[in-house]
Formats: sequence, structure tokens, C-alpha cells
Amino acid sequence: MASKVTRLRALALYKELHRLGRDYEPSYDFHGKLRRLFEKNRNLTDDEEIEKALRFGEYIKNETLALYSLRKYRHLKRMYPPNSTSDT
Repeated sequence: MASKVTRLRALALYKELHRLGRDYEPSYDFHGKLRRLFEKNRNLTDDEEIEKALRFGEYIKNETLALYSLRKYRHLKRMYPPNSTSDT
């Protein structure tokens, strides 16, 4: 059975991913996929399997953050025209 610390870690991860999903494309159904993934792993009892699922959730969080950073970078790049003047 999972310890209280592991349970709190999973809940914190779920909340953080849920907050990140607010900015995701609505057509992707981020919240629905997130909920199904957590419900699928709901009955895990082996500590090793639980840790593996939590590491996968952390990976998803980091990839989502990277996508948001890339999106912000692309937006800023579009806002400023390329420097067309040359010093030659």
C-alpha cells in the first residue's frame, strides 16, 4: 500500500498538471487524458510501480513546460522583425 507521502506527492503532481493543462489546446482534451491516466494507475500497490508512474507524470510535466516555453519563444520571435540592417 502506498504511503501518505506518496499519496500527497501524487495529488500535488495531479494538481500541477491540471493547472498546466488550462493553457493547452482545448481540442487535445488534456484534462480528460490526465484524469484517465491517473484513474488507470489508481489501484497500483507495488511501490516500484507507483514510483515509475510518478516519474512518468514528472516527465509529462517537464515536457509540457518545455512546449509552453517554446510557444512563448516563437511568439516573441514573431513579434520582433529580423534585423535587416547589416554593418558591411
